[in-house]
Amino acid sequence: METNQLALRQRFAGRARRLPQRVRAIVRRLENLRGGAIALRLPGEAAMRLGEGDVVAQWTVDDLAVFDRVIACGDIGLGESWMAGQWHCDDLAALLSLLAANRAQLGAVVHGGGWSLVLHRLWHLARANTRRGARRNIATHYDLGNDFYRLWLDPSMTYSAAVFAHPDEPLADAQARKYRRVLDALGAQPGQHILEIGCGWGGFAEIAAREYGCHVRGLTLSPRQRDLAQARAAAGGWADRARFELCDYRDESGRYDHVVSIEMIEAVGESFWPTYYAQLARCLAPGGRAVIQAITIDAALFPAYRRGTDFIQRYIFPGGMLPTPARVSADAARAGLAVRSRFDFGRDYARTLQRWAHAFNTQQTAVRAIGFDQRFVRMWQFYLAYCEAGFRAGDLDVHHFCFVHAGAQ
Repeated sequence: METNQLALRQRFAGRARRLPQRVRAIVRRLENLRGGAIALRLPGEAAMRLGEGDVVAQWTVDDLAVFDRVIACGDIGLGESWMAGQWHCDDLAALLSLLAANRAQLGAVVHGGGWSLVLHRLWHLARANTRRGARRNIATHYDLGNDFYRLWLDPSMTYSAAVFAHPDEPLADAQARKYRRVLDALGAQPGQHILEIGCGWGGFAEIAAREYGCHVRGLTLSPRQRDLAQARAAAGGWADRARFELCDYRDESGRYDHVVSIEMIEAVGESFWPTYYAQLARCLAPGGRAVIQAITIDAALFPAYRRGTDFIQRYIFPGGMLPTPARVSADAARAGLAVRSRFDFGRDYARTLQRWAHAFNTQQTAVRAIGFDQRFVRMWQFYLAYCEAGFRAGDLDVHHFCFVHAGAQ
């Protein structure tokens, strides 16, 4: 084995001398990949096998400018060059998962360091989630249109992590299981009133109203989500138990038996986290419970993440920011909320994203037919694969945090 590895390294060294220095620097880092290998093909070159073990992805670079973009902007540059069609891959999620798992070996290449990255950071800071900014940021993502999301989400129109009973379970069933798990954690009873901060297209409200007999007030900043959720309730015969409003969570003044917020904290922004938890506490009646479904980032990655801007913040969720699990608990505690229970299911999110990516890729023609160009299609391909990689590598996780007022456990 050592003789074969030495021969491969010698052969690689001879070919690498023909490459520009900036390309050699990155390729040499890729040579040290652990836990898998890639077959990298550069313009005019035979494929190079880089890493150890089985090849997990075939990576074809059509333009060496890819490496300039990566050196300058890290993951943003990698995503932008994919969007521009400068490279291709037979398994994008597998490639990004391997790169994420080898963060230490790749070093500064992951983060970038050029002036372009500074400009991306300034752009991100300018997208703060003030009341006006939050409406603009939400419109950027959720008002792409109900027809767009309907093409690749499951029939419940659920755009958050599912909880799977087994790997082959239909996605709609796993999403319903997630909603029931939230309602069971609340201890929801017929006739109780639930506030949902960030109601999506009404998936949670439907199960809460129809199966648990609860009354739900759903808040959203997306007119298209609000309209579909209302139509869904009317068509399903549960409109008397649910109402959906265009309302910033900061403007809600009611008090409820329970509060739910499913993957909303990620769009709040760090400077507004204290306000968010204070609202949860204020809207939650004594003796009630609040459940939030929160995507979190590994604490070891948080300092660098907090200082920078990643592909998701730049192109998908402007103004967004992921907390660490400890930060969720600490910020909630400062607002007077104590963690009653916590459920972690990050691997289920990787599976959810894999299902979405498969559905999205089968609908590329339909996505273009409703007005989106090829750059947009490739942007969403990268986004879904990038997120799946984060959960598979353990950089990201997702949790159900169940809170009660401090002292009420």
